Formats: sequence, C-alpha cells, structure tokens
Amino acid sequence: MIKTAIKLAFVALLANATWQIASVYWSHYKFVDAVHSTTQFRGQMSYGQLHDRIFELASQFDVPVTDETLTIRRQENHTIVESSYTRPVNLFPGVTYPWPFTLKVDTFSLAGATRPDSDR
Repeated sequence: MIKTAIKLAFVALLANATWQIASVYWSHYKFVDAVHSTTQFRGQMSYGQLHDRIFELASQFDVPVTDETLTIRRQENHTIVESSYTRPVNLFPGVTYPWPFTLKVDTFSLAGATRPDSDR
C-alpha cells in the first residue's frame, strides 16, 4: 500500500513538473509566433510602433522582456528581433528553476504588407 502511494506521489510530481515546463514553453512559442507575424506584416510601422507592439505581445504572453534584453534591427524590408530572458519554473513544490529562453526572429516583408485581419 505504501509502495503504491509513493509511486502515485512520484507520478503526480512528474506530471506537475511537465505541466509547468510545458506552460512556459507554450507561452514562449506563442510569443515568438506573434512577433514573427508582427514583423512580417509590419507594413509602415515605425521603429517605435514595432517596439511598442512587441512589448504589448510580451505583456499578453507574460514574457519578461525588457529594453535591455530586446534588440530590434530594421533595414528596409528586413527585420531582426532578438532577446533572451529567464522564467522561473516551479519544477517541484519548493523547487524553482530559472529556465532560459532566447528569441530570434528574422523576417522579410513585402513593402506595405499588412495583415488582412489587423488594423495595425
């Protein structure tokens, strides 16, 4: 009986750690996808508008990007966005690990291209 309880507790801890890791990766990949879409269909966005939009997306996906960790480079229709950050992941109760993430989005866009479903 005790052996089964220990096995179940181990499975519960493992499932919790998997869920915690998967949820931060899910947010990261959704953020990367949104930044990629924003840069690809930036249209006539100025540098400031692009910067502000990326920070809106970071806030929306709970990504701790700061001005110090974000680099945006634009050359005509070529946009490169780079960043790195860490997110604390609660692997087990009382055990938090700082999980590192990096972002590199390198896109080309057509002149004046905007997303059909966006007013930006």
